[in-house]
Amino acid sequence: MIERVFNRKRNISLEDQVLSAQKGDEQTRNDLLKKYQPFIAKTVSQVCKKYIDPKSDDEFSIGLIAFDQAIQTYSTDKGSSFLSFAKVVVKRKVIDYLRSEQRKQTDLSIDQDYEDEEQMENQLEVQVATNEYIQQSEAWQRREEILEFQNQLREYKISFDELTNHSPKHADARQSAIEVAKIIFSEEPLRNYVFEKKRLPMKDLVDYVEVSRKTLERNRKYILAMFIILSGDYIYLKDYLKGVDL
Repeated sequence: MIERVFNRKRNISLEDQVLSAQKGDEQTRNDLLKKYQPFIAKTVSQVCKKYIDPKSDDEFSIGLIAFDQAIQTYSTDKGSSFLSFAKVVVKRKVIDYLRSEQRKQTDLSIDQDYEDEEQMENQLEVQVATNEYIQQSEAWQRREEILEFQNQLREYKISFDELTNHSPKHADARQSAIEVAKIIFSEEPLRNYVFEKKRLPMKDLVDYVEVSRKTLERNRKYILAMFIILSGDYIYLKDYLKGVDL
């Protein structure tokens, strides 16, 4: 009897377990936090570039809290798996924590009285190092977003090279394609179709947009790519869509 119950729970998808936790199932929530501690530690170590000990490193605690937040805020409407979403949340929370700690150290250094010129030079070095760290962190975040974007493109059977080759050449054509992606994202039936089928709902889409089917077909891959960005947690890639009301 107990084994049957255990097997039944084990066969429930991760996304359904997360949904159950969101509805107040504390046992499932605690099970997820415990089961995915290795995943959290690995994700945190990728940010910190060092081994993370779950028992002693503060960074792991930040990652654990972030993973719990991911459980609470995940939605299948984002179009990505829970673990993909959780990885982004954990990494960003840890980066924010590291930045905060770095700034605290800098502020403490600034508040100290400097007795000679050499100490002041050391402080300037600290400031330069802090700025460099922040720039490196942001560059790393951009790379991570691009990697995640590439992974999602593969789910839609689109390569990065294909996207480059199939992007509209003119600014107005790109803007039009982005507007189509926004409409798809805002209309639940269209959005769900794309999430499920990984392709454009051509038959229904022509009733929502003032764009010919031929143009939609020609810009299909670019529209899908913009839809992925709109539906994902992409801070930097959404800069590409500046001027578009998200």
